[in-house]
Amino acid sequence: MKKLFGGIDLTWKKLIIFSILAGVYTAIMALIPITADTSFRDIAIQFECWILFGIIIICNSKNPKDSALKCFVFFLISQPLVYLIQVPFSWQGWHLFSYYKYWFIWTLACLPMGYVGYYIKKKNILSMIILLPMLFLLSILGCGYFTTMLENFPHHLLSFVFCYVVIIILVLSLFDKIKFKVIALSIVVIFTAVFIILKGGIINSEFEIYKTLDDYHINFVGKIEVTSFSGTAQGDVVVVTSTDEIHSIMVNGRKNAKYEFTITDESEKEYTFEYYYDKNSESIVLNKK
Repeated sequence: MKKLFGGIDLTWKKLIIFSILAGVYTAIMALIPITADTSFRDIAIQFECWILFGIIIICNSKNPKDSALKCFVFFLISQPLVYLIQVPFSWQGWHLFSYYKYWFIWTLACLPMGYVGYYIKKKNILSMIILLPMLFLLSILGCGYFTTMLENFPHHLLSFVFCYVVIIILVLSLFDKIKFKVIALSIVVIFTAVFIILKGGIINSEFEIYKTLDDYHINFVGKIEVTSFSGTAQGDVVVVTSTDEIHSIMVNGRKNAKYEFTITDESEKEYTFEYYYDKNSESIVLNKK
């Protein structure tokens, strides 16, 4: 396992091949209908696999600059490729790239993150400080997958296991001294416990849903934006992705509450929606009022 984290001669040719393979595999998982709402499609949605890929690249780079550039190029190739392969099969066509903005920001962040991340190879206290945010993120993702898995077993079981196995592998592989391994794992355990307590328990009542508003056959004029929102819990949110032709939203909420939000298009016409979790159907309901 240690060979994976420092024993690979990661040439630029190997990096580019790795980037292409990662992008192609992710696109395939996003396209195959049977992978919907399973661990196999999570690579196209969440960070856990990409965190592992990034750390492998960092650990096999020659210096901080090499680490930063290789991380940047890896994501610069793989992420657009994920969208490019899906374009011919998606009803959105080239507008699918409107969702790439989010990943492009993370791609740019790879330059400083890859540079600083190189120092995890030092295997000291600084290495632990640099690595911990990634371990925390993996833990948060793992908690989310666990909740989803319990609600719809065995969906996302593999992703839940993957997050915590990766945490253990990273800690055991990146540190030689027992004290650093114990300290790192203990901090992650404490962080996870605090996170669960603050979230109100591992089996929480949150939901998340993506919807394409164009399915409601509304004749929006230009782009749309959220102009009002009523929620009851901290963290509830409505995120709008809008172009002149594609209008979609990502909403979050609590299962024991109803929400309303109003969106306004460029003609200043308003549309009000409500959404909630229907316990009887165990699904999300989004209605236009």
